[in-house]
Amino acid sequence: REREHPRVGNKVTVVLGAQWGDEGKGKVVDLLAQDADMVCRCQGGNNAGHTVVVDSVEYDFHLLPSGIINPKVTAFIGNGVVIHLPGLFEEAEKNMRKGKGWESRLIISDRAHIGRLMAPILGTTKKGIGPVYSAKAARSGLRICDLLADFQEFSERFKHLASQYKSMYPSLEIDVDGELEKLKTYIDRIKPMVRDGVFFMYEALHGPPKKILVEGANAALLDIDFGTYPFVTSSNCTVGGVCTGLGMPPQNVGEVYGVVKAYTTRVGIGAFPAEQNNEIGELLQSRGKEVGVTTGRKRRCGWLDLVLIKYAHMINGFTAIALTKLDILDVLPEIKVGVAYKVDGEIIPHFPANQEVLQKVEVQYETLPGWKTDTSAARTFDELPENAQKYVCYIEDHLGVPVKWIGVGKSRESMIQLF
Repeated sequence: REREHPRVGNKVTVVLGAQWGDEGKGKVVDLLAQDADMVCRCQGGNNAGHTVVVDSVEYDFHLLPSGIINPKVTAFIGNGVVIHLPGLFEEAEKNMRKGKGWESRLIISDRAHIGRLMAPILGTTKKGIGPVYSAKAARSGLRICDLLADFQEFSERFKHLASQYKSMYPSLEIDVDGELEKLKTYIDRIKPMVRDGVFFMYEALHGPPKKILVEGANAALLDIDFGTYPFVTSSNCTVGGVCTGLGMPPQNVGEVYGVVKAYTTRVGIGAFPAEQNNEIGELLQSRGKEVGVTTGRKRRCGWLDLVLIKYAHMINGFTAIALTKLDILDVLPEIKVGVAYKVDGEIIPHFPANQEVLQKVEVQYETLPGWKTDTSAARTFDELPENAQKYVCYIEDHLGVPVKWIGVGKSRESMIQLF
């Protein structure tokens, strides 16, 4: 007899950072979330930051999917996310008192790990995300399902974990009973939001047609496997993290949009081949207001590095690109673009894994003419100056990926859609 092919189900649209984060993913997600039914976060914790401006109200998101601004959307926090409960409620209250009954629209996977309350002194963003992922990998982590099961058992495991932390970080002060009391107060509040994430996701994919959006946190060059290790985050922020972080098959991944800033920035230490430690870097930093949402740190700035974007594309397979903050380049007479890396005088065809090698690569640049015109009022591709159009086309040709959006300002309206 003829075998029926199983129905693939709904496809998810994925938005991922293609550089070191801070590319403006929030803005792209906000645009796509306007007609989405569901938005998901699949990895990271409150070490990520998205700023979205809607009707001149500024929202800051760290844990909640930023698409939750749309009151028609169901927001899902997947098993790959580390959830800091006090942070979650604080953030929800801060952003959502601007309206939007969020509690009934938020679903949390029971397999998500709980971010530790005793965390804020550790790690790169001081949010304690790294230690939670370490505990997860060492199989001593605590999950949402544990908190909601037997509190007595949970408390024992929490105490054990606290003593592990104490031995690793002797100066760490932990009020174990106080922390447990705090966690206990969240149980009733969080219970209605918690579902078996795998079953929830399966039903969303195989129920009626739905527009499902996944917003990545962090970015390709911060990925634990593919980033500039060891200066990376603790999760997979490339496309594979979508499947493992939500519990869904690769066949349900649809469009994968890479978000690329029109220049490059990086927070903190680590190799940065295209960095401009000069007045160009300072100009980009001040014009682009390049300061971290989560940490308040100034970002290091440099030219657009296409070697790096190509590498991100090899891993993620972008179906289209969103090019953001093009307007920041408006004042430059000429613009450089990194197109190749040389090591010891030889051009290398790949992106180096080793930090020391990456520190000494020599970037080969192409110089393109600037446009020296304000682009912030442009709403179509044709309204952009000719040299700005050429810059966009140059990027498309070099990557072999179409540019679908161009960002020329902060508001929703300043995202030019090309197709």
